[in-house]
Amino acid sequence: MSPRHKLALIGLGKMGRVLETLAPERGWDVVARIDSAANRDGSGITGRSLNGAEAAIDFTVPNAAAMNVRAAVDAKCPIVVGTTGWHDDLAAVSEWVRQRHGALLTATNFSLGVNAFEQIITLASRLLGAAGGFDAHLVETHHAAKKDAPSGTALTLERAAAVGWQREIPITSIRTGSVPGTHELLFDAPFETVRLTHVARDRRVFAEGALAAAAWLIGREGVFTMRDVLGTRADAGES
Repeated sequence: MSPRHKLALIGLGKMGRVLETLAPERGWDVVARIDSAANRDGSGITGRSLNGAEAAIDFTVPNAAAMNVRAAVDAKCPIVVGTTGWHDDLAAVSEWVRQRHGALLTATNFSLGVNAFEQIITLASRLLGAAGGFDAHLVETHHAAKKDAPSGTALTLERAAAVGWQREIPITSIRTGSVPGTHELLFDAPFETVRLTHVARDRRVFAEGALAAAAWLIGREGVFTMRDVLGTRADAGES
């Protein structure tokens, strides 16, 4: 039997609650739960509050993510960040983590399907862009409470598609109901349409990936993404 790991949850919103439920089934003991009320500017993340956690997972809000990363690294705890909307801070925080020999893994989406989808649309964009005669458009739909628009996943997918398309692709964002996440890339020509779609039916798919990422991150040093976890990056990470 594999040894159980100790996990800290930073953020107790929808994703935090899903992680808390799923973690014990995946070999984790949740030893720390840190919510926003007790974590102003990252002050609630300390060696003591982390309670021996081997890794932390952050699903909070964009303006808290960078401070949470710094606090976790200062406390010698590897951290996985699923919060989106803080991309402007990522380069500086990543360099800070490297200088302190910490461990950070970020992803705009932890779904294994989305990470495969990203590579599929790069290829499709290259082929259809070379063929000519097509327009491209990305549509993303999320629940009404999601704060960032476009979603972090949509921006990641647009960048992946633009590699093959060789120009920016417009994004339409829809916020409605309780949709966990749907992303559709459309290529339209006068006589045909190609639709590539990924649908997340349950937040558990994101929690599964985040827990797998946290287990992978234990004992490592550097800055990583899900491509490192899945072994689909050409280099060996960004350590």
